[in-house]
Amino acid sequence: MAHAPAYQTIVVGYDGTRGAELALDRAATIASRLQSKLVVVDVVAPMPVEGIDGAYGLMPYNYYPSFESEQVAEEAIWQQHREKAEAFLKAMTVDYEFAGVVGQPAGELVDVAAQRDAGLIVVGTREPGFLERAFGGSVSQGVAKHAHCDVLIVHPPDDDEKSD
Repeated sequence: MAHAPAYQTIVVGYDGTRGAELALDRAATIASRLQSKLVVVDVVAPMPVEGIDGAYGLMPYNYYPSFESEQVAEEAIWQQHREKAEAFLKAMTVDYEFAGVVGQPAGELVDVAAQRDAGLIVVGTREPGFLERAFGGSVSQGVAKHAHCDVLIVHPPDDDEKSD
């Protein structure tokens, strides 16, 4: 019989949504029980830059504003998420840190997990809307498809789905 994997590092995606809160709760519980390090990843999608228009009104794909300017602009959002998550994590006996990154959520979660040599990525999910289904799916699907480690997708209880 194979041994259960040792999850020394667990990465969890957190964006302040109900699904992310459920994922954070599950990841913190697992990390506490296994004495793992928890890395809470808050991904902010890049914001378009005013005055730079590409075809069809979209930002040009070859224009990448500096990370420093985006980091300053997004720090307030990250801080709100961190405060909420930290308030929850302080009650748990878990070693944790935050990683705020800018980019596409699924890819950034997979990248952070690879950089930290994580054994597990935990993400929340919700019922995808029409556009998500038509254009490639949800963050949880993207993480599950591209991750090089185990992935736990935390689904909301049935009563949460009915109230959304």
